[in-house]
Amino acid sequence: MNADLPVSTLSPQTEIILNSIADGVFTVDLDWRVTFFNHAAEKITGIPASEAIGRPCCEVFRANICESTCALKSTLETKKPIVNMPVVIFRADGREIPISVSTALLLDEAGRIIGGVETFRDLSLVETLRKEIYRQYRFQDIISKSPAMRKIFSILPEVAQSESTVLIQGPSGTGKELVSRAVHSLSTRAKNPFVAVNCGALPDTLLESELFGHVAGAFTDAKKGRLGRFAMAEGGTLFLDEIGDISPALQVRLLRVLEDRTYEPLGSSKTVKTNVRIVAASNKDLFRLVEEGAFRQDLYYRINVVKLELPPLAERKEDIPLLTEHFIERLNKLRNKNVMGLSHEALGVFMRHDWPGNVRELENAIEFAFILCRDGLIQPRCLPEYLTGKSDRLGAMGGSTLMDIERQGIRDALDRNRWRRMATARELGIDKNTLRRKMLRLNIVSEENCESE
Repeated sequence: MNADLPVSTLSPQTEIILNSIADGVFTVDLDWRVTFFNHAAEKITGIPASEAIGRPCCEVFRANICESTCALKSTLETKKPIVNMPVVIFRADGREIPISVSTALLLDEAGRIIGGVETFRDLSLVETLRKEIYRQYRFQDIISKSPAMRKIFSILPEVAQSESTVLIQGPSGTGKELVSRAVHSLSTRAKNPFVAVNCGALPDTLLESELFGHVAGAFTDAKKGRLGRFAMAEGGTLFLDEIGDISPALQVRLLRVLEDRTYEPLGSSKTVKTNVRIVAASNKDLFRLVEEGAFRQDLYYRINVVKLELPPLAERKEDIPLLTEHFIERLNKLRNKNVMGLSHEALGVFMRHDWPGNVRELENAIEFAFILCRDGLIQPRCLPEYLTGKSDRLGAMGGSTLMDIERQGIRDALDRNRWRRMATARELGIDKNTLRRKMLRLNIVSEENCESE
């Protein structure tokens, strides 16, 4: 035996017991060298004990937390154990596998700290089952397990095949466009265009040209003719978002299209036939607008052939874990990160919040957390402060842009690091020059005009 190898401090009886259990177990000395590696650890990692013992544990595991948030290091520094922390490691064959780790101090008979012990469990089967459940609650690009949404899922195929005009109602941020895309992709028009237009984002004159197109000379600066959204969506589906915002005059023109399937481009007397399916959406109660005289009754009944009501996120909180997992997975790919998910504490914060901005607000909160969380689990300290009750500086997320959120996240990190840019960049997991460019773009200036390092 090599005399330089560390000697296990465990008794032979203890080693026999640990070699008999299904969980991986290893111990390290105060120099982080592996001193014991049980049979389950060999099986899970694909590394023989003879190769693991004597090496630094980070070389053996190559886990996503080794460089930044090592569980054993935290336990040795804080003297507090860690229980069931989710981690990803790379086996000897290069395969990535999920595990959960628990750590504790390794003490001698006199109670002195002589190292650390870590147990870990292969979660590959659990992860496979989780993905199967995730697929079970996914319909097209919509994710939900709530009874109200599952009811909508159950009728969407028939709705899509019917060719009827569809009205989708629900608060902003509930996924109305996702549902409209699902209607299109399940219909016989799926191979033809899906075209979306936000009726509330354009003034009436521009919206009319946007929908129906115009010919050259129709108005000032109209030097060339231009196809409208109806022409672009020919044979497919036209999604009219926020239809409750259009003026009475434009409602009349839209009613004619729905009744006659014809329209005239702006400035033209030529009638154009159209073969487009209309899917409309509104965050307003259109029936109430009809009663108030703000929306035409005949148009309302033309678009309200099939009505789908999307519930706010506050009424489907059981979807929050599924949705956060979806957003985290997507952002991991986009940002090249390895964030494992929400901690129990962060999930508790999410479950207590009312989400006035609905799924869009939830997505924004996750994107904010990615600014502060390098890897591992998202903790409450990574969340927007208005969620954790520490500050209301951001106001309601539904009224904040992603730029506002990023600006506040960077300012908070600068404040924590006393405006030292190098330390701030290190915390955010970005380069110092990237931080400088972000500060310039977001107009972030120290109130005290501090000089950063």
